[in-house]
Amino acid sequence: MRLLVLGGTEFAGRAVVEAALGRGWDVTVLNRGRHGPVPGTRSLTGDRTAPAGLAALAEDRGEWDAVVDTWSAAPRAVHEAARLLRGRARRYVYVSSCSVYDWAPPAGYAEDAPVVQGAEPDAGQTDYARDKRGGELAAVDAFGAQTSVLVRAGLILGPYENVGRLPWWLGRMARGGPVLAPGPRELPLQYVDVRDLAEWILGAVERELSGPYNLLSPQGHATMGELLEACVQVAGPSAELRWTEPEIILDAGVQPWTQLPVWVPPGTDMHDALHSADVSRAVATGLSCRPVGETVADTWAWLRDIGGTAPRRPDRPPLGLDPEVEAKVLATAGNTTGGVSGTTS
Repeated sequence: MRLLVLGGTEFAGRAVVEAALGRGWDVTVLNRGRHGPVPGTRSLTGDRTAPAGLAALAEDRGEWDAVVDTWSAAPRAVHEAARLLRGRARRYVYVSSCSVYDWAPPAGYAEDAPVVQGAEPDAGQTDYARDKRGGELAAVDAFGAQTSVLVRAGLILGPYENVGRLPWWLGRMARGGPVLAPGPRELPLQYVDVRDLAEWILGAVERELSGPYNLLSPQGHATMGELLEACVQVAGPSAELRWTEPEIILDAGVQPWTQLPVWVPPGTDMHDALHSADVSRAVATGLSCRPVGETVADTWAWLRDIGGTAPRRPDRPPLGLDPEVEAKVLATAGNTTGGVSGTTS
């Protein structure tokens, strides 16, 4: 198989490249050259935000079985690339997002749920949801519905993460001491290990799939307790999880998802949207999800290999809870009857 990855040096794109090389595929990447290429790839340099940014790709005249595009900004960049590659690639795989669904999708939403309005394939950058939906429209406009794959990923975790969610929790456990653990402990989570995402994408190319797919683990594949306890096990044996009721956390003004990454309170539209998608279509077409402990351990090993500090995308907001705020919430929880639902050390 011949694969072209637009990007290919960070997080999801890098995972796709490594998985493809592991299968013996011939891999070409196009990116700005700001990060070292994965060994074994053929590299083209181009900045999709600049005039003539696709010149190297246009001049190369290569042909591929599939293109994988992880673009997250202005949809016109997807449209320009897809139109250039029409006739030179058999399939266009666009890594989109569950954010394309009209907010807030109900628990159990499938790929036919309503999507955001106002997205255009040739638009400049607007907001994340419309940008991703515009990217989907761009891929379908250029390649057609039968030869485009729309990978609607949710929360992505694993090695090379450049958003900071799992790295923040691992770093927090490494500091040790009492840790604000947002309850309930059995709260079901949905996410996908980036390597499982990559393997499914390559399988989709081999199977010649098309259309949209919610790409997440089945609901309950892991719980908040299992995730944080795995973080303690590998990164912070001196950390003590203090499980705290959601009401106490919210009353303190702590923001779910951002200040406490991954976590959103149960019974809310946020939890329905972020951790309750129907993924049966992806599972039926080969999605297999590794245990949460493996994702956590491998992410910690990667962090240690690079010195303990994860790279951060400049277009994403900072994540995590200030230690002073954490201490105040823990003190409140300790003084509130029923505030603490259990500890784990």
